[in-house]
Amino acid sequence: MADVVSIIMAGGQGSRLYPLTKVRSKPAVPVAGRFRLIDISISNCIHSNVRSIFVLTQFASESLHRHIFTTYRFDNFHRDFITLLSAQQTLENRNWYQGTADAVRQNLNFIKEAGALILILSGDHLYRMDYRKFVDFHIASGAEISIAVTPVRAEQAPEFGVMKVDGQGRITEFSEKPKAAADIDRMQVPDDVFAKFGVAAEGRTHLASMGVYLFSHDVLRDLLAHTDHRDFGREVIPRAIGERRVFGYFFDGYWEDIGTIPSFFDAHMDLTRPLPKFDFYDEDRPIFTYPRFLPGSKILASDVENAILCEGSIVNRSRIRDSIIGIRSRIGDNGRLERTVIMGADYYESQEDMARNRERGIPDVGVGRDCEIRNAIIDKNARIGHGVRLVNRNGAANESAENYVIVDGIIVVPKSAVIPDGAII
Repeated sequence: MADVVSIIMAGGQGSRLYPLTKVRSKPAVPVAGRFRLIDISISNCIHSNVRSIFVLTQFASESLHRHIFTTYRFDNFHRDFITLLSAQQTLENRNWYQGTADAVRQNLNFIKEAGALILILSGDHLYRMDYRKFVDFHIASGAEISIAVTPVRAEQAPEFGVMKVDGQGRITEFSEKPKAAADIDRMQVPDDVFAKFGVAAEGRTHLASMGVYLFSHDVLRDLLAHTDHRDFGREVIPRAIGERRVFGYFFDGYWEDIGTIPSFFDAHMDLTRPLPKFDFYDEDRPIFTYPRFLPGSKILASDVENAILCEGSIVNRSRIRDSIIGIRSRIGDNGRLERTVIMGADYYESQEDMARNRERGIPDVGVGRDCEIRNAIIDKNARIGHGVRLVNRNGAANESAENYVIVDGIIVVPKSAVIPDGAII
């Protein structure tokens, strides 16, 4: 694995996750109450002994840079590193990153002395993967490019780039988000191909790209240097299939692209189940993040069921169901929270701070007393006043206002937003 260098794509705007991406890039979005999305990919690299990591950033990257800089520091006695490569203007190039492939192209000089294999990852997916097995497959198959693929049902095919493989796993055809029934049917993979790679089809008929690529270094450089292709999924990979040895690596574990508000919300609701699909409790392969040294959660006479309460939170005489309460959260008396994600706060307010809030006529950071919240995501440092009801009382599918957004029926309160006392949404 010393010859493997990872490039994590972390520059996307993440418009489908708005307003969670209003002031931060998608990989910097908090997840599970105490982590950030970028922690997933970096932790997978560390556990796979991939310790040479470049992170490519562009959009609203300050929060992400600060998190990576303060969290991931390797010692001085090894060659391990995490290097941030932000979009920048140079004498040769005055443009920002135009896509995933263009981002790597603009940084080829930084990786010219890198290893023989380049592992390209997305910084905003939720999954666990041992990249060592991926590398072994790449070498054993004689591939020049390997793509991690996961089985999906036919009705899911229009959401992904899907591909067909032969009996050896070589990719023979690629289709980006096929919509026509004939195109979807053409991309079906026979059950015996799934079985050959140790995967039970179980009604799944297609292979979706996970956005996880492994390139031989010289092949990647050649593909990018002689084209102006901007995107791996839409341009580089489809062209390479006809010219290079491109293979699919079958992955049948949990993997979610939580790039929309509904998928983000559903993934969090699954985390509250007794046996969630993604396990944050794996002691052998923990997900790393910034160590905050917070006290344990304080729960006063509350009724809590199927919930995650992160460190430093304070819950006062409330009823909580199927919810995640993030770090430093404060929940006031008589709160009723159901199917709610509270991302928490970056700081505690002192008694003096709260007194100044009274003078300014704004609520404290957190959730006030006598609040009812259902099917909602409350971003960090939000101020929810007393007696607030966030219940989507009009049953709106989509709605936008100054201090909240409704997406597919899910209420989202942006970071640092203020919901005044008595408000009903």
